[in-house]
Amino acid sequence: MTKLNVRGILFDLDGTIVDSKAAYLEAARTAYQATGQDMPEARTALEIPKRLEQKLPLSDIVAGDLQTFLDVYLKRYYEVTMEKTKPFPNIQNALTNLSRKAKLALITMRFVAKADVVKELEHFNLAGYFAHVVTAMDTHKPKPSPEALIKAVTALDIDICACVIVGDSVSDVRAGKAAGALTVAVLSGLFSREELVREKPDLIIEGVTDLPNHINFLK
Repeated sequence: MTKLNVRGILFDLDGTIVDSKAAYLEAARTAYQATGQDMPEARTALEIPKRLEQKLPLSDIVAGDLQTFLDVYLKRYYEVTMEKTKPFPNIQNALTNLSRKAKLALITMRFVAKADVVKELEHFNLAGYFAHVVTAMDTHKPKPSPEALIKAVTALDIDICACVIVGDSVSDVRAGKAAGALTVAVLSGLFSREELVREKPDLIIEGVTDLPNHINFLK
């Protein structure tokens, strides 16, 4: 069993700590309806956040004016995250175990104020586990830039080489490698095992609840 030696753990939010698929689908339904289009099957609609993260085109799944669609989509997504996202089962137990030995931070690509993310974490009784939160509003360049990771480890006062980033996307793995951190990809989000394998993370696991089995804590 692979063991990673760490002092700090940097977590992605959507698809890693919380299941956001229902929020993504609600945002898609609203945006397709507002622009007079039929809602595609869920698998296709869930391509939208994946492609937005990677700056890939949407022309084959969104017709008409893309900016109008995205304005509605993102507005609705941020409106329903508190209601539609849910923590993954047993996530509190995992975070409790990990926070006893390592410093934890949260890094999200949501373009919202830190206070909004903290409010959602408080709603789920998860805020107390994270010593620092970084959102896309706190950086000039989002992941896969390493900027957010560097901000987080600076706040935690830990060397980046003693940290691991845990996330469900290719951007999480790329950001971790660019920063010099260890990388763990989880299969609980939008990206497939095949997509994540291509990024060559240090470890791939089903979800965060498996993480305590793979961590050695440095003194």
